[in-house]
Amino acid sequence: MRKTVDVLGIPVDALTMKEAVEKVGRFIEEGGTHAIYTPNAEIIMQAQRDLELKEILMNADMLTADGAGVVLASRILGRELPEKVSGVDLVQEIFRAYAGNGLRVFLFGAKPGVAEEAAVNIIKDNPGIVIAGCRNGYFSDEECDEIIAGINRSSPDILLVALGAPKQERWIAAHQDKLDARVCIGVGGTIDILSGRVRKAPEFFRRNGLEWLYRLCREPRRAKRMLDLPRFMLRVYGEKFSGGRRSSGSGK
Repeated sequence: MRKTVDVLGIPVDALTMKEAVEKVGRFIEEGGTHAIYTPNAEIIMQAQRDLELKEILMNADMLTADGAGVVLASRILGRELPEKVSGVDLVQEIFRAYAGNGLRVFLFGAKPGVAEEAAVNIIKDNPGIVIAGCRNGYFSDEECDEIIAGINRSSPDILLVALGAPKQERWIAAHQDKLDARVCIGVGGTIDILSGRVRKAPEFFRRNGLEWLYRLCREPRRAKRMLDLPRFMLRVYGEKFSGGRRSSGSGK
């Protein structure tokens, strides 16, 4: 039975990192194509304004809490998530857990050449992993069928889609029924990090829930988007004090 925690109408899975990795393993064994997204506070706020995005998130096979803000919100609302399960950390833990099984991974997204650089590092750090293919994230709608055909020919267990949110979530949802990958994960800037071109936030920032500040300092152009963080907390406190309680429920 799937256990989720309602965060402003988005059913985030109540999973530890270990449990999330094990669930990915079960998805791979089951067959079919499963969609995993890793919403942070910004994405959850986007979903409040964008009903199509909200529907996509609600129909996912797994949603993990990418950010301390989402975990904090769950605690404020009295529906506690066990821990943060960020996209980049989840991907790296999946690699560590299943490299020895010959896990096949397709990297889709980022600038030209970045996925190939990431592939070299992934193989070096996780002996046994097979990089089934790479494709940059610059394409037209007319190229989608060709991209999907290339992904399917490679028979990946995991398809990492790094097109940025919410484009990657929309792309996976639109093409999920055509994809042969066992698991599709929207991973944002993860391929850039795996390539070595972008650094993870230092441990101090990660441990204290300040990754947003680190990213803002490195990318001041994100300032406008970051306004969604205080809006998110205001919405959370508004729900708490209004007494509005949705059930934590269960889904797929």
